[in-house]
Amino acid sequence: MTIIDAIKERRNIKKFKPDMISEKDLLVWLEAASYAPNHRMTEPWEILMIGPETRAKLNHKTDFGGAPVVLAVLSKSASTPLERDENVMAVSCFVQNFMLAAHEAGVGVFWSSIGASPQNRKVLGVADGDDVVGVLGIGYPEEVPEVKPRTPISTKISHLS
Repeated sequence: MTIIDAIKERRNIKKFKPDMISEKDLLVWLEAASYAPNHRMTEPWEILMIGPETRAKLNHKTDFGGAPVVLAVLSKSASTPLERDENVMAVSCFVQNFMLAAHEAGVGVFWSSIGASPQNRKVLGVADGDDVVGVLGIGYPEEVPEVKPRTPISTKISHLS
């Protein structure tokens, strides 16, 4: 699989098989994700492995599609608004790297913003100033959605003088 194929074929998975994901594989994908670009090598990501009690308290409408693994990805607090933006951008790249690494192994990911709500920040014990970039359900896909049409990229390009 080429990187372009992986990018174009990866989907947000909403229904998973119950088969477990090995911790070894999960760590390999997280390690690969950590090669995301990040300003001044701040490595602003933090991962929270979510167990059954916390998962129940999050009360996701589909229980993350029955994914066997759920984790939250946080972005560390920052001293300036610019640094905060840089951290969130880097952590978003981290999540994309993780999703592509998992996809290459036949594993799907559901990326939810559920952790950003004030109630769920408390459930996750997120410190003031930290951002929840996503709560991820991870597992072998039971269903893979069809590709949705994209707007031609040429319509999104502006040329500056």
